[in-house]
Amino acid sequence: MTWLQAWYAMQCDGDWEHEFGVQVGTLDNPGWTLAIDLQGTAMAGLTYAGQEIHRSEHDWFVARVLAERFDVACGPLNLGEAIHEFRMWVADSARRKS
Repeated sequence: MTWLQAWYAMQCDGDWEHEFGVQVGTLDNPGWTLAIDLQGTAMAGLTYAGQEIHRSEHDWFVARVLAERFDVACGPLNLGEAIHEFRMWVADSARRKS
């Protein structure tokens, strides 16, 4: 969570945060949603292959990029894994650019 907070803070430039952001919500099955706006960030326009992992009824996550947004739906104990997936994609993309 600390890493995501820092990533979010780095995107805030006086404009971006008024139109875009990071949203965390809950699902009724139960689980979490995570939506991270990519427009106006270094991640905008980059390809993400997506992930879909189903280990059990409550241990799963599905991650993808749609319409310049990193979207995740996951089980009730997988929010940390969802954030980690985004972090690894950001790190991979940074390594490829350098």
